[in-house]
Amino acid sequence: MTSPLPVLRALADPTRLRIVALVRGIELAVGELALVLGQSQPRVSRHLKILADVGLIERAKEGAWVFVRLAAGPEVEAVLALLDLWGDGSAADRARLADVRAEREAAAAAYFAQHASAWDEIRALHVAEAEVETAINDLLGQGPLGRLLDIGTGTGRMIELLGPRATAAIGIDRSPEMLRLARGRIEAAGLARAEVRQADMYHLPRPDGCADTVVLHQVLHFADAPGAVIAEAARVAGPGGRLLVVDFAPHALDEFRSRYAHVRLGFDDAQIAGWMAAAGLEVVRSRHLCPSEGTPLTVSLWLGERPPRAERRAA
Repeated sequence: MTSPLPVLRALADPTRLRIVALVRGIELAVGELALVLGQSQPRVSRHLKILADVGLIERAKEGAWVFVRLAAGPEVEAVLALLDLWGDGSAADRARLADVRAEREAAAAAYFAQHASAWDEIRALHVAEAEVETAINDLLGQGPLGRLLDIGTGTGRMIELLGPRATAAIGIDRSPEMLRLARGRIEAAGLARAEVRQADMYHLPRPDGCADTVVLHQVLHFADAPGAVIAEAARVAGPGGRLLVVDFAPHALDEFRSRYAHVRLGFDDAQIAGWMAAAGLEVVRSRHLCPSEGTPLTVSLWLGERPPRAERRAA
């Protein structure tokens, strides 16, 4: 075990102790931390560099924002144990943190209000979301999901729905605005083992085989190269891992290209099965939620599995 002196020196400042206590339960932007701490951003950034250099926190850039999260490791666990012994931070910090949460909720409400009409237009053209989510749970089964990765997490609804059954959950999205919404939803759901990351669906910043359950929910129709997205999603699925794709069946609503930026107008079974097979997965279950009269969009679900290593060797 390395010497504890660098960590102890890094914590030998009240502000840095406050920072560790604050980011313990919530990821915060540097600007939000400055607001809670009542200090300038450059000063807060200097404290963050010291904490990052000893491995206590991590920083991640999302657009123009930099978010701060607690790192993982035995040193961090030891520091948290000390914080538990000494108390959970100042009441003033907690009050200002509540203000930050309230501002996030207000921003999310404004965003949803601005985009509600477009989402409602699409929802009106297919079966109810509740029916889709029931089918998702049916295909995945009711057991544990292991390590969950939601690609194109958007507002974080799939993490909220499936996260309680995961040992850990990560939502990936390219949009900083969406990540802020997802972060707020995850916090509101009390999912302590869930987090979000900014990344591109073609180049996931995750190692091979790191996930047990991977989800692409209403994402693939935005892709110029859907097969490449599925291949990248399959790369991070470990032996016995599963990939769930939820998207539209082929349709003729060409206005979706200009109005909603859809690149592809749905997918059929052969396309999805072919891309999954090329990525080493086999479609083991599928379902098509056909529309009622006046709702022209069919929502399709495909569940692919990667055979365990032993089965692949036998084959």
